Amino acid sequence: MSWFSTNYEKAALGGAVAVTLSLAYFGWSKFGGVEEDFGAVLGGRGNNIAAVKDAELIPKAKTSLTLDRTWTLALSGERPVDLFTGIPLFVSSADPEKPIDPMTGEPIHPPIPNLWWIQNRLDPGFADSPKRDPDQDGFSNFEEFTAKTDPNDPKSVPSLIAKLLFVRDESLGWVIRPTYGDGNGGFPFSFQDTKGATNKTPPGEMVVANGLFFPKGAMSNRFKLLGSEVRMEMNPKVNVEMETTYVKIEDQRPNKKGVVYEFPAPMSPDRMNEHLNYDRSAVLSLEALGFNGKEFKVEENTAFSIPPGGTKLDYFVKSVTPEQVTVEYTAPAGEKKIVEIKKGNMPASVE
Repeated sequence: MSWFSTNYEKAALGGAVAVTLSLAYFGWSKFGGVEEDFGAVLGGRGNNIAAVKDAELIPKAKTSLTLDRTWTLALSGERPVDLFTGIPLFVSSADPEKPIDPMTGEPIHPPIPNLWWIQNRLDPGFADSPKRDPDQDGFSNFEEFTAKTDPNDPKSVPSLIAKLLFVRDESLGWVIRPTYGDGNGGFPFSFQDTKGATNKTPPGEMVVANGLFFPKGAMSNRFKLLGSEVRMEMNPKVNVEMETTYVKIEDQRPNKKGVVYEFPAPMSPDRMNEHLNYDRSAVLSLEALGFNGKEFKVEENTAFSIPPGGTKLDYFVKSVTPEQVTVEYTAPAGEKKIVEIKKGNMPASVE
């Protein structure tokens, strides 16, 4: 802003003084030349009348320049009053003609009380003030008010799981096919997954009870044969109940250790989809603290941290489907809580 813009009053007064003094001088100088040129004296109503119009204002202008124009804050009791405000700062949305006093009036943005804005030095004068994020931590003023956190401190935030976005799932489908056993409890196996990976036991090798299989390649040493049993089962092709051998296999993967699968032996190709299993992972994103859009992946039955990469594993993915992820977490009071997050969304509500 220029000097002229900030000192307009002084410039105007100074200009008026200069013009007036010039006119006064011009008038008096002409007065001295009238007798010489015209041989006449200047007439008038008296010697106290100024020869130049409004010349008597010059002393007032000079005095004005010496006045103390320091602005002091006006107070109403202990409350500061802005004397430069000529219109109400806030009005009722239901009645625009009705001014609202932020100190004593109804809430400008219900349910947030007006005192909350004043105490936190925030401007409630915008239509979207509750949605604004002054400390840029990813949480709005309304969310910070609800959680009783500091809206001006990026380290003071509500529960981070409220900003956990379930982007999508990444699922690997797989099936193990046993064939005919050797009569002594041993079986050969083959493996196939939805990404085209395959594996199988060496020709002529039988896996016995409590033995690991697939020593190399896909799913190496992941599965252990527990044993087998014979059941009566309806054969849908011939509509006759028949004996069917089922093998029991225990998963050794860390996040699935102890899970038991059952497969018919032998398994025909048309029953593979019936016995399809999945390894699922949730692709997540923390939409706060500057992590927005940065995806990270967590397998089901696995603990993880928020923000990602931390050492405090307070969150646990219990299950993943293409539609939603179920997460267990520790609430501020210390109790365990479970929240379901739909695909493409953050939690609908968090305690």
